Amino acid sequence: MTALADKQRGTPPRRTARRAIPAALIYEQWAGKPVYYKGYRDVLTGKKTIEEVMSCSDLQGVLVSLINGHLFGMIDRKAYLLATNEIGIHLALNDNLCNDVVIYEKVKINKLRGKYFDIPPKVVIEVDIKADVTEFENGADGYVMQKARKLLDFGVERVFWIITSQQKIYVIDRNDPTWHIVDWSTSINVIDNCQLNVKQLLDEEEIEY
Repeated sequence: MTALADKQRGTPPRRTARRAIPAALIYEQWAGKPVYYKGYRDVLTGKKTIEEVMSCSDLQGVLVSLINGHLFGMIDRKAYLLATNEIGIHLALNDNLCNDVVIYEKVKINKLRGKYFDIPPKVVIEVDIKADVTEFENGADGYVMQKARKLLDFGVERVFWIITSQQKIYVIDRNDPTWHIVDWSTSINVIDNCQLNVKQLLDEEEIEY
C-alpha cells in the first residue's frame, strides 16, 4: 500500500485563451469553468469525431460493467441504490461532475426527476480518466486529487479510483486523512463488508488485458 501525501487541495484548472469550443465537448463544470473531454483538441483539428472522444476504452467499459454486476449482487438493494453510466452529480450552480459508478442510500433519495443527482452518494467508483487534464497542476494526479476532494467536500464518504494502465486503485475515505494507492489485486471494502477485487473480477471472466 502506498500512502499519498496530503495534496488533496490543489489549484483549479488554469485559464487559457480558447477559440469557441462545442458544448458537447464539455465533460464537467468546475465552479463555472469547463473541463473538456480528453482528446477534445483532436476534434477541433478534425482528427477525431466528438463521439470518439466521448466513448470509453474497451477495458474501461468492461470494468465498469463487471463492477456494476458484482456490486448489484452483493449490496443490500433495499437499503442502497446502485447507478452507473456517467452519472451526473450537481454540486452547486455551474458545478457538475460525472462518475462511473455510485451507491446511494435509498432513504436519502426521493422520486427520480430525470435530472442530475443533487445529493451526495455514499460511494463513488471511477475507472480511468475521461477528462483533459493538461491544465491541471500535476496533470492526472492533480485532477484525481482535486475531484476526489470536491466529492468528499460535497458529502461522499468513499472514493475508489481505478487506473487500468497502472493496475492501481486510489482508496480515499473521508474519515482517513491519509489517502492510499493499492494494487488492483487487493480486496477493498466498498460498503458494509462488500469486497471488491478488480483483478479477480477480470480473471474470473477470463479477460486478457
